[in-house]
Amino acid sequence: MANKKRLLSGIRPTGSLHIGHYLGVLRNWAKLQNEHECFYFIADWHSLTTKYKDTSELQKDILEVAKDIIASGINPNKATLYVQSAIPEVAELHLLLSMVTYQNWVERDPTLKDMVRLLAEDEEKAKGEVTYGLLGYPVLMTSDILSVLGEFVPVGKDQVAHLELSRDIARRFNHIYKTDLFPEPKALLTETPSVPGIDGRKMSKSLNNDIKIIDSEAETLKKVKQMITDPKKIKKTDKGEPNDCQVVYKHYEIFADKKTLEIVQDECRGTKIGCVDCKTRLAGIINASLSEVRKKRESLNTDKEILEILDIGNKKARQVAKHTLEKVRDAMKLKTWS
Repeated sequence: MANKKRLLSGIRPTGSLHIGHYLGVLRNWAKLQNEHECFYFIADWHSLTTKYKDTSELQKDILEVAKDIIASGINPNKATLYVQSAIPEVAELHLLLSMVTYQNWVERDPTLKDMVRLLAEDEEKAKGEVTYGLLGYPVLMTSDILSVLGEFVPVGKDQVAHLELSRDIARRFNHIYKTDLFPEPKALLTETPSVPGIDGRKMSKSLNNDIKIIDSEAETLKKVKQMITDPKKIKKTDKGEPNDCQVVYKHYEIFADKKTLEIVQDECRGTKIGCVDCKTRLAGIINASLSEVRKKRESLNTDKEILEILDIGNKKARQVAKHTLEKVRDAMKLKTWS
């Protein structure tokens, strides 16, 4: 690990993950673990910023997400997989970093703005729903990164600006306390395809429009058959336009090879196939793509094995965070009271 740069990334425990998570996050994680020293965490504290009223399923969801992560190719022997709340040092670091973070930095942070938009469509109503915990979300995210001295954070092109606050906080802390403790985390651009839900909106568990990693082949077929299609193509004999079939064809673009795409275009425009048969073929392609992941997922149904993996990761991540916090306290001239 000596020559590898340290990388951190997290995912919220929303229960069983969907193919959007797999394509946009987990597949990248599996690749990056061979190139970097990776710390991957399940962000249960972050989930409380908007889902604090009902936590009854949280512990179950953590385990389900952990199973999906491991099934997707993340190897606990290559990457450190842990639960955010198992690292109390992150909470203390969050407190200390908040002391050097300007209020207007947080308020203009795109991460917070995105979170607020999720609360309500009306901007003023959304502002009324903002808690102190949500306001501190960007600083907590920074604490996650800096607790392990993360040098890189994998993001999509539209998320690069989200790291600016973390860089500002690291830079300001180093300047105030005359140290070079914190690296300024850099964005590592990764492929994050936008995966539409079966109704055309962004794929989301809360919208009930997702295809889950854990779904059976039959469940996947049922959901694919519900996908909206080109409204002009009602019968097989109607000419269709793949580019107007934004949900089905988009999934073909994500999952199918170039030759299959050419066949789909020809058959759709040439009235050689109906939408039902086209969807059935798509479901087969999606199922084939997820076959190995699903087999691995089925073998991970014992919680004991997952808990053991998380325990090892929690201990490793906490050891690193403890060391970081000691250096932070030293830099700030804070006594460690016994």
